[in-house]
Amino acid sequence: RALRAIDIVVYRIKKYIGSYIFAMGGVDAIVFTAGIGENSPYIRGKICDGIELYGAFLDKNRNEKNQGDSEISTQDSKVKIFVISTNEELVIARETSSLCNRSNAIS
Repeated sequence: RALRAIDIVVYRIKKYIGSYIFAMGGVDAIVFTAGIGENSPYIRGKICDGIELYGAFLDKNRNEKNQGDSEISTQDSKVKIFVISTNEELVIARETSSLCNRSNAIS
C-alpha cells in the first residue's frame, strides 16, 4: 500500500510539472522544496524519471548527496533542477501575524 501511495503521489507531481511546462511553453528550472522535496532523493529520482523529454537531466550522484540548497541536474541539462530549503512554519507565522494585524486595523 505504501509503495502504491508513493506511485500515486509521484504520478500527480509529474502531471503537474508536465502541465506547467506545457502551459508556460517550457521552463528554466524545476525546484524541489519542503519536507519530501528537500529530504527524499528517492522521490525526487522517481519524479525526474522520464523528464529528460523536456531537457531536464537529473544527476543521480548529486541527487543522492544533496546537502541543503543545491543544483542536482547534470551540467549539460537545459532545464536546471534544484533543491531549495524552505521554512514553512516561518511563512505560516508571518501570514498569520499579517492577517491578525489587518484584522486589528479594520476593527
